[in-house]
Amino acid sequence: MTARRGTLLATAGCLVSFGCLWPAQYLAHVSMIDLLVYRAEGWTVRNGGDLYAMRATHARLLATYPPFAALLFTPLTLLATAPLRVLATLTNLGLLISLVHLSLRLIGHRPPRAALTLAAAALCLWCEPVWTTLRYGQVNLLLAVLVLWDLTRPAAHRWAGVGTGLAAGIKLTPALFVVFLALSGLARRPGAGHWLRQALVATAAFAGTVAVGALALPYDAHRFWTGTVFAAGRAGPAEDTANQSLRGVLARLLHTGDPGPWWLVVASAVALLGLGIAVGARLYGPARTAPAWGALSCAATALIVSPVSWSHHWVWCVPMTLLLVSEAALRRSAAWWAVAAGTGALFFSYALWWVPHVAEERLELHQNGAQMLLSAGYPAFGAAFLVLAAVVGLTGRGHPRPQDAPLAEPQAPAAERQALAKE
Repeated sequence: MTARRGTLLATAGCLVSFGCLWPAQYLAHVSMIDLLVYRAEGWTVRNGGDLYAMRATHARLLATYPPFAALLFTPLTLLATAPLRVLATLTNLGLLISLVHLSLRLIGHRPPRAALTLAAAALCLWCEPVWTTLRYGQVNLLLAVLVLWDLTRPAAHRWAGVGTGLAAGIKLTPALFVVFLALSGLARRPGAGHWLRQALVATAAFAGTVAVGALALPYDAHRFWTGTVFAAGRAGPAEDTANQSLRGVLARLLHTGDPGPWWLVVASAVALLGLGIAVGARLYGPARTAPAWGALSCAATALIVSPVSWSHHWVWCVPMTLLLVSEAALRRSAAWWAVAAGTGALFFSYALWWVPHVAEERLELHQNGAQMLLSAGYPAFGAAFLVLAAVVGLTGRGHPRPQDAPLAEPQAPAAERQALAKE
């Protein structure tokens, strides 16, 4: 099959997959409730209302993002509901293709083949985190694309880090990538200083979002940064099966809506361990895939330790699965193929929704052992991914493979690097 024919077939398959989304959303009675909350935040900003006192939609949902995000949501008020839903869906489909493209770049495919990108996007559309992101009209794909856009650029680029800082300004969880970059940059290795500079640029960009929010919405900014940011319960019950974080697992395990200090202690330990694994995998993993193992270990850590990681936050399963498939293909290992297949089965099975989950009745507080296992699938995978990354980091350099490609930040000639830095 020629490359041209492969691209045409992949394009057709992608269009068919994306086209099937519309009737699927209709049959599922998709409301895009989070998108409507975003628009309500934009209206509140336009009307000078109290951002963190407003309640939106029939579910009376609260604003939980920083003020900067609400400022970005104001253009959503210019559209009626129907065209807004169409525009949000089309935007998220484009972001999904971008996420796959950037994920393949991070893994070492430079440049990724169009046929591979489109085929993977057509398939990944139907995994639970991506489907739920589109179902709710969420911003998760945008945040992942901003971070990966940074991580797949040359670290010496003048603007490398801006995407990560902006993502953290919209939703705080990506801020852990700034810590990851800083710790990687402190390593005494050639070129590591670029990562520290990237962390500083990301920090400056994040600080800029905070400043913009404070200048435009001083009352809301003060209220958010002095109180709302610490109120994890605003997002919903901790024990909700959709909460695929360590705090959610502990809430269901202990049959309580507030795991209290247990979560803080365990989450702090996991954060330190996960960051250590991420930095180690980035510095010592296999030459071709070390950047991916490091970045995705950081993503897994952020999702596990966040107070609330709804299932749709786990769109990072897309680059994680692609990385595992790439490793299986490179190593030609049945065990690695089994790991990749198991990962796909987890995220395409929607298993966390097999348990009783009526929010008003808080059924998750009374789960049995089997139900707890089903509703702990994503954080359990994240923990297993970190263990695998630790093994890869410890053994990657010791067993070089002839297939290994250069690092994801390939070293260009000196003249080219200087010209790039001046862009």
